[in-house]
Amino acid sequence: MAKILIVDDEPSVLSVLSNLLKGQGFEIQPSLGGEKAVEHLNNESFDLMLTDIRMEPVNGLELLKIAKSLYPTMSVMVVTAYGSVETAVEAMKVGAFDYVTKPFKVDELLITVQRALEFRRALHENQQLKAQLDVRHGLADIIAESPDMRKICTMIERVAPTDQTVLIGGESGVGKEVIAKSIHANSIRKQSNFVPINCAALPEPLLESELFGHVKGAFTGASTDKEGLFEVASGGTIFLDEIGSMSMNLQSKLLRVLQEKEIRRVGGTREIKVDPRVIAASNDDLELMISEGKFREDLYYRLSVIPLVISPLRERTEDVIPLAHYFMKMISEKAGLPMPELSPEVQIILEDYEWPGNVRELENAIRHGCTFAQNGVLRVDDLPARVVTRSKIRSPRKSGSMGISTTEHRGRSLKGFLREMEKSFIMETIQEHHGDKDAAAKTLKVSLATLYRKLPDAE
Repeated sequence: MAKILIVDDEPSVLSVLSNLLKGQGFEIQPSLGGEKAVEHLNNESFDLMLTDIRMEPVNGLELLKIAKSLYPTMSVMVVTAYGSVETAVEAMKVGAFDYVTKPFKVDELLITVQRALEFRRALHENQQLKAQLDVRHGLADIIAESPDMRKICTMIERVAPTDQTVLIGGESGVGKEVIAKSIHANSIRKQSNFVPINCAALPEPLLESELFGHVKGAFTGASTDKEGLFEVASGGTIFLDEIGSMSMNLQSKLLRVLQEKEIRRVGGTREIKVDPRVIAASNDDLELMISEGKFREDLYYRLSVIPLVISPLRERTEDVIPLAHYFMKMISEKAGLPMPELSPEVQIILEDYEWPGNVRELENAIRHGCTFAQNGVLRVDDLPARVVTRSKIRSPRKSGSMGISTTEHRGRSLKGFLREMEKSFIMETIQEHHGDKDAAAKTLKVSLATLYRKLPDAE
């Protein structure tokens, strides 16, 4: 039920308007004069304000400005006995939805009230949609067609607004840094720095200096004081990639940073307060490393407050083609060239390849393909040879196991031949599982929906 604030300095008009709109089922708050209306606006919100223009000491235009500053999406209608174009235009410029003149027609007034409330509702919904889009803005680089990645996106939306430490796991190349950037982009720290560092890329002394900084004279070549990355990331996010490669000595210092929120520069004696959000990532099994004495258990639990595990690309086939299209679009736009199409044969090969290098390998394969693509189509010959030769769909199988003779299919298109192979392979797998399509989908490492899509006539 919409709440309407009615403002007029004439008690009789205020009573008529209040009774009329209350009879339409609205929740009404009458206000005798602008001063009282300001008190109401400061204490509660309304969906619509219906106000007279000529009032003292606070007139309708002043009240309109106050209302719009407090509640930008609230609709405001002005009522005036003077009905001049100048007054109406001025009210519209300040933000009024519409105006009616005294004496007003009841039907006209009610229609305008309904329109004003619908306009307010649309503004409110648009504001909510914008907020949702803002939340998802940082997810723009994440392809999430597969159930696994949709879960990751949901987790990002829930985790990002918090300040909790996040530990991202997954094989090399699955996109852990992309996930870390997305968490930062959707957090309250998004206006501050996102500082990534690969802990495996630097030797221990240099890594310590990079993380914590150093003072002048701390070691040969330290000619000036230098901020560490924890200081640079203070107020923002620091992303510690390949955390499993960090030495036990540095692990203990990192633990202290997480506990005390302060660092000491190499060679320094002063503690420096820092406030970065820490996101760590590893393709190592940290729990196994703990059992082997290679990783601190207390640090592990400090880092894995929120654990996220990214599935390898071979387990989320639904993402392969959308990712390929994303990379082609990105590469083409950067080169200023039209985006090529993926031939049907290429799509089949891409979906059936195991992608040991995950998303990073797929991106490189698409870059290779776009380099050699001609006539606006990326074809099989444009792909890296290893992708084509190692694709499951191209792998040699036992004679007769697929029930397909290359001789009898000679003359057919490659697309048709590959589709027939794929269909036969799927049917063979379903038969092996005695018609259990769910089990067959798991064996094929595709979702049940993908299996049905590839074999729509399978019952």
